[in-house]
Amino acid sequence: MSPSDRNNKTASWRGLRVAGIVAVIVAVAIVTAGLLTRATGNTRIKAWTEAQAAPTVSVITPVGTGNNVSLELPGRIEAYARAPIYARISGYLKNWKVDIGATVKAGQLLAEIETPDLDQQLLQARADLASADANSALARTTARRWQAMLGSDSVSRQEVDEKTGDYTVKQAMVKASQANVDRLVAMKGFTRIVAPFDGIVTARNTDVGALINVGGNSGQELFVISDIHKLRVYVSVPQSYAPSVPTGTQAAIRVPEHADKSYTATLESSAQAVTAASGTTLMQLGVDNSAGELMPGAYASVSLALPHSAGVLSIPASALIFDANGLAVATVGADNRVALKPVTIARDLGKTIEIGSGLSANDRVIDSPPDGISTGAEVRIAGTAKAGVAEKDKNAKS
Repeated sequence: MSPSDRNNKTASWRGLRVAGIVAVIVAVAIVTAGLLTRATGNTRIKAWTEAQAAPTVSVITPVGTGNNVSLELPGRIEAYARAPIYARISGYLKNWKVDIGATVKAGQLLAEIETPDLDQQLLQARADLASADANSALARTTARRWQAMLGSDSVSRQEVDEKTGDYTVKQAMVKASQANVDRLVAMKGFTRIVAPFDGIVTARNTDVGALINVGGNSGQELFVISDIHKLRVYVSVPQSYAPSVPTGTQAAIRVPEHADKSYTATLESSAQAVTAASGTTLMQLGVDNSAGELMPGAYASVSLALPHSAGVLSIPASALIFDANGLAVATVGADNRVALKPVTIARDLGKTIEIGSGLSANDRVIDSPPDGISTGAEVRIAGTAKAGVAEKDKNAKS
């Protein structure tokens, strides 16, 4: 082998060795990059897992009750005056003059009843009165004659007294017959059904030709007249709040059919007694209805203004925790760890609870705490979760 061939072969081996070394270096670099990428991914997954292990909660700060504390309660609207109209006599309905929704005045004719039986009774009573008058007149004449004959000793004193007594009896019979006639005439007046006061007809339960019975066990109401220029609102106030709602308290009334409007009512009276079944006191409010927008019998939402309680903090009812240890709220400290604090309730206002003791104005209270939350548990504050994960990623990369 010539020297030149030997040199070429050496150079070729040298090139192969360099290429192999470069390939090994490239392979090692690829493997190292993969391992680093996997380690970084594992770090990120671990950070994300740790972040997700802590529940995310929303926190609120207890606030003072302010001056606009109110008690929301369901109420029932009734007419200020309501009169079911019954018949006082039996008969058949001859006609009716007004229908539901009609406005009536006091004394206005609503309907007429036809009473053939009563008419016959009245005729007989008047005939009995005429007979009694005739008998009384005859007895008077007889008594006078016998008294005149007493002076001539033609008759005895006993006979005169008998004739005088008979005249007195006949007079009493006349008065009785007259009273019976007057009674039937008064009953005849009830054939006209009239409105007792100004109002509207809210019910009509009869029609022409219907058999009318005297109101009571068998007779039904013919009409219902309601005075709705002013309405009564009845509301049952829980016993614990009754002393805080004196007469004259203002209330806001809302009804479903006018959801965008509020009506002002004033507390007029209280039952001054607690219903044992519900533990509430019935109270009556008056509300002006001159516009006719409110209807008797309707449901209403009543918002009663309550006096301000100085120094009392309030939180949503959803922040309360009831467990075997009693009533508590979950608060979050500076280290984002939970601390359960026992509290007492001053007043329950429905959606809002006034806390009597156990909280301070600087506490961060968890709203709607998750089940099983306990003291010392770590939590994330809603709105800061992403920032926390980003911080952990930054630490992992460094």
